[in-house]
Amino acid sequence: MDREKVLNFLKGVGGDDDLFQAADCVRKSRCGDDVHIRGIIEFSSYCCRNCLYCGLRRDNTSLPRFRMEEDEIVRRAREIASFGVRTIVLQSGDDFHYTRAGICRIIERIRQNDDVAVTLSLGERPYDDYRDFRAAGADRYLLKHETGNGELYRRLHPGRTLEERIRRLYFLRETGYQIGAGNIVGLPGQTYEDLCDDISLLEKMDPDMLSIGLFIPQHDTPLSNYPHGDLPTALRTLALARIVTRDSHMPVTTAIATADPRRGLVRGLLAGANVIMPDFTPTLYRERYAIYDGKAQIMLERAKEAVCETGRRISENRGDSLKRDRPPEAD
Repeated sequence: MDREKVLNFLKGVGGDDDLFQAADCVRKSRCGDDVHIRGIIEFSSYCCRNCLYCGLRRDNTSLPRFRMEEDEIVRRAREIASFGVRTIVLQSGDDFHYTRAGICRIIERIRQNDDVAVTLSLGERPYDDYRDFRAAGADRYLLKHETGNGELYRRLHPGRTLEERIRRLYFLRETGYQIGAGNIVGLPGQTYEDLCDDISLLEKMDPDMLSIGLFIPQHDTPLSNYPHGDLPTALRTLALARIVTRDSHMPVTTAIATADPRRGLVRGLLAGANVIMPDFTPTLYRERYAIYDGKAQIMLERAKEAVCETGRRISENRGDSLKRDRPPEAD
């Protein structure tokens, strides 16, 4: 898509109704009317990184931390599967308390009794960890690039680089994972040009899944006093990402649902999303996974209501990548 046109759409000049309708048409033609439900377990709020925007950051000493035990994680995953949810998402901070062998064991136990896909969102781990997690049965890995501006990335992620993040994503794909990327809209210092770069990067990378988040400040971080990201801009970014990546699986992120508790899920679905990710983290821990303030709790019934409201249907399959079997003419 022409860069000037993308910029105009991001700024709201191109007409939101036309943009969202175009994105929804691409979604319908390339992904169909199925909405995939992914069940998230946020199993640890410990993190060794110090990202400036995240409440889990290492230097946040005010956050009451938690770690779920292996048996507890596996029981919760099996409970999710019993509801007919075909993808289990295991998410945590970058927490090396969980060893390579321990994560592999959890994956193997989850896959043992249920025909489910396992998605990992564990941050930056050693490359050998990625290989072994895949061998143990992990299907997908979500590692958002957060911003396509390398300098902004370095400022927000002390000691880390965008180049290394992208390198990991390509390594994960080569290792056999269905990969997930994505950005955060509204980061302090971000420009519309940066968002254009995000969309171009996603088009080039063509990930199996992608997630468009929204900056919401967390009160115990260095960015606590910065304004909330703009929801319409996030929805426009989601729609543009749908148009350029065509058949990537795209969730309505929790941040979008947080910014608009009443209509966020529906608005995201109508802008091109085809995934909702309800939170199955045990109630005891949910408030302690405080990546930003006021985080919405998306429950399974609310997800079903949003799908029904859009006239679409909940998928009964695992929702694996649509890109693996893409016919040549689709490119």
